[in-house]
Amino acid sequence: MERRQEAREGAKVLVRDLLEPSSGLGLGLVAGAAGLDHVVTLSRVQRPGLALTGYTEYIRYGRVQILGASELGYLRKLSAARRAAVLRRLASCRISCFVVTKGLDAPAELLAEADARGIPILVTPAESTPFIKALSALLEERLALRLHLHAVLIDVFGLGVLIVGESGIGKSECALDLIDRGHRLVADDVVEIRRIGDVLIGASPDLTRYHMELRGLGVINIKDLYGVSSIRTSQRVELVVSLERWEAGREYDRLGLQDEKFLILEQEMSLIRMPVAPGRNLAILVEVAARNQLLKERGYDAARQFVERVDEMIEAKTTSGRRPLSRRRRATAERRRVR
Repeated sequence: MERRQEAREGAKVLVRDLLEPSSGLGLGLVAGAAGLDHVVTLSRVQRPGLALTGYTEYIRYGRVQILGASELGYLRKLSAARRAAVLRRLASCRISCFVVTKGLDAPAELLAEADARGIPILVTPAESTPFIKALSALLEERLALRLHLHAVLIDVFGLGVLIVGESGIGKSECALDLIDRGHRLVADDVVEIRRIGDVLIGASPDLTRYHMELRGLGVINIKDLYGVSSIRTSQRVELVVSLERWEAGREYDRLGLQDEKFLILEQEMSLIRMPVAPGRNLAILVEVAARNQLLKERGYDAARQFVERVDEMIEAKTTSGRRPLSRRRRATAERRRVR
């Protein structure tokens, strides 16, 4: 299994970033401006209902604290002295920020504590549930682990194919041939990969988007040359093809039974090693590899079915006086053929 873990970036979002119009959250600041450089490191928000009763053990720095109608309604029912004590205890915890939903007014005691301790209090006119969904989606995207790989990412029949290999081996030329055959470029030379949940999403850095560098030609713009149908801004990574120089005497997989993996951000991707030699049409091979991977995802594995048919023919020709191969012996024979 190959590993590609270099250049991972630590992910964080500043509270002031949530106030930017580009976030689409529609938030406003009502108190605690001194804490706008607090960081949010977790996409899951927290509703401090239990903390308002005095149990603050599970308040975590790095999570956005949501105050909705239920939390504020509970606070209004407390006496002024009790409310001040509860909010003083809550504000003494390390808190990234509070968000008050439905455009409600935060208690004066909370505003005072927030200004004194530098805890931002933000307000949104949205209701709690839709706001939490929008905020969580934004944070998942921005907090996703990221990795920059020297590779090419192509959309082949809707399958994200990541082409890796040493510099100068022909990754960009292979990708250009695939584009000429009607497939779509996502990124060339540098691929930015984000992990969102268990999914890897690849995209191009802003500077090199739509561009490709070819030795002898220089930098070309794929969008201008082939049109908008030849490019994509992002694509899920589902298959890795490693271009490797042909080595005489080295054994290569000829049946397709080897199930190799390529590890990216702790996620395993199917890996195909593609020997590069004069006369081999790499674009067609990558295209067929993508078709074959799509069939495997649908439950059809041609190589394994072929081996099963061969085994069935061998068993059928076995004389009645000889014992047919047991399942264990068949598995051993299959492993020997693969080697």
